[in-house]
Amino acid sequence: MRVLVTGASGFLGRAVAARLVAQGHRVSTLQRTSSTVRGAADILGTVTDGPVVARAVAGHDAVVHLAAKVSLAGDPADFERVNVGGTRLLLDAAAAAGVGRFVQVSSPSVAHHGASIVGEDAAPADPARARGDYARTKAAAELLALGRDAADLHVVAVRPHLVWGPGDTQLVRRVVERARAGRLPLLGHGAALIDSTYVDNAAGAVAAALGAADRVHGRAYVVTNGEPRPVAELLAGICRAAGVRPPAWRVPPALARAAGGAVELAWRVRPGTDEPPMTRFLAEQLSTAHWFDQRRTRRDLGWSPEVSVDEGLARLAGGPAGS
Repeated sequence: MRVLVTGASGFLGRAVAARLVAQGHRVSTLQRTSSTVRGAADILGTVTDGPVVARAVAGHDAVVHLAAKVSLAGDPADFERVNVGGTRLLLDAAAAAGVGRFVQVSSPSVAHHGASIVGEDAAPADPARARGDYARTKAAAELLALGRDAADLHVVAVRPHLVWGPGDTQLVRRVVERARAGRLPLLGHGAALIDSTYVDNAAGAVAAALGAADRVHGRAYVVTNGEPRPVAELLAGICRAAGVRPPAWRVPPALARAAGGAVELAWRVRPGTDEPPMTRFLAEQLSTAHWFDQRRTRRDLGWSPEVSVDEGLARLAGGPAGS
């Protein structure tokens, strides 16, 4: 197929584009800087620019949409403009260009309300109850995308959970930097079970969703390694891979949530130059269980993970994010 991948300069987007090239698809990418993906044709621009989006989508059979504003803080209008407005422009352009398949890369946070998720499947996206501007706008974007599913435009949503691996500048780098600076606490006992997804597995699942879109369109799927680990164990594994001492000091979850709320208010008045040290969403993610039933995902997409958590941590120890 002729496939347009948005956000291919990002960690997962780059892996998805490379996977599709390796599978023999003709891949173009749309993002603000070079994707560096060998074999892909870069189109420089943003998903918020209607004319650029229309030109980028024209001539393609499928769109895989990963571009998004991903942050724990920021101007709510920016999240709305990129995550919702950009998705709408892409869907409009896809319909006008006769694109047949559209994969919306979403997030499990679209259905997370702050409580533990224990062995559940993909619940409906819920912008009204999602925690934070990122989750809220990604939920709205997923609903928008699935609402456009039709006989001539097959739309499927894929929600990779906590994607990590060598080169990751989100989860891995921030865990390592905070641990190195002594600013990474465990919330409570660190015993909450959480799922995560090694980057190769996430890219494989997105590619599988693209291939299966004619059979599974109109549905949303959570993607993980299917290996829940205590949060303290996963953080320790990432830290050890980087040669950093794992976190040992503890903060009560209720205190972390209260502090996160206070930090969010302060960031709205005077934003910092980096991500806030704590938010309510982050406190909930670090102190509540969130692992998912993967049976429907694996059955419907015809997909299974290629790299285990332990193998991924071994690879991380030799990768740039672990240096």
